[in-house]
Amino acid sequence: MVDGFVSMRLGAGVDEVAPDGSEIRLLPCVNGGSMVHCTLPVGRVSLAVRHRTVEEIWYVLRGRGEVWRRMGEVEEVVPVEPGMSLVVPVGTCFQFRTTGVEPLRLIIVTMPPWPGEDEAERVPGYWLGVNSGQ
Repeated sequence: MVDGFVSMRLGAGVDEVAPDGSEIRLLPCVNGGSMVHCTLPVGRVSLAVRHRTVEEIWYVLRGRGEVWRRMGEVEEVVPVEPGMSLVVPVGTCFQFRTTGVEPLRLIIVTMPPWPGEDEAERVPGYWLGVNSGQ
């Protein structure tokens, strides 16, 4: 439960490494959702995962990349760049990678708030490679 006002500045260091391997810096959290700043370094491919109970909204701040999403028989790869946003519904398999010359930087809002490490389960990915762990 969050009481009162929450204000914070983006930290300089990585607070956590997400289950997909991306770098996470924590931002405010309220009862209905949490927000983070996410970075995927140049040349990297995330691990492919599926969230068990949360949905997310992503907003691209910097960099270029691609996001793969699959839910049931529906599947797509979408290019992303600054100003783009997308959703990851509950149960969607997803993976992302950088394609540009700078890290891919995102703001991610998770609803309800991120419950912990067990939330994400590994799934077969779209992209294979040494950085993806596949």
